[in-house]
Amino acid sequence: MRLILLGPPGAGKGTQSQIIAEKCGIPQLSTGDMLRAAVKAGSPVGLKAKEIMAAGGLVPDEVVVGIIAERISEPDCVRGFILDGFPRTLPQAAALDALLKSKSLKMDCVIELKVDDAILASRIETRARETLAAGGTVRADDNAEALKTRLMAYYRETAPLTGYYFAHGLLKTVDGMAPIGEVTGQIDDVLGLVQAG
Repeated sequence: MRLILLGPPGAGKGTQSQIIAEKCGIPQLSTGDMLRAAVKAGSPVGLKAKEIMAAGGLVPDEVVVGIIAERISEPDCVRGFILDGFPRTLPQAAALDALLKSKSLKMDCVIELKVDDAILASRIETRARETLAAGGTVRADDNAEALKTRLMAYYRETAPLTGYYFAHGLLKTVDGMAPIGEVTGQIDDVLGLVQAG
């Protein structure tokens, strides 16, 4: 099962990805984690990324796709994977399609977590309060102002992917505003249909 979870920041993609990963026995692939691992491993693509990141630049799509190509070739991805944080743009989606095609693979499903932006802001603030109460460190971008900026970037760059994947017959939408257990149940239903498909 090869999946992508889409949704704005704070929609619950990370939470649901972890649940799916455990249930299906497939890895959750976060681009940030993969970049750091490739840099640490000193792979050719990792060294290229390290150079760009050290100069304060954004890692270009072809480098990120190279890192994903390396990662999905590893044994734990044979049964599938969940992409978290990629693709973020239409060119990245096209590059991912080309990569999968070159490996005779295809995406099985793209799940969009639909949420209400106003409620999202209070969700982010709650997450920050709970993290502080638990003695953790609050993410620098867990505040209303940063959320507005991240939402604008999401709607400008990432939201068009819903149309792209809908046109490819891969998009399924679930109510991301429901309680976590209900969202998980909706995703289970979608995955059941995809596997039966």
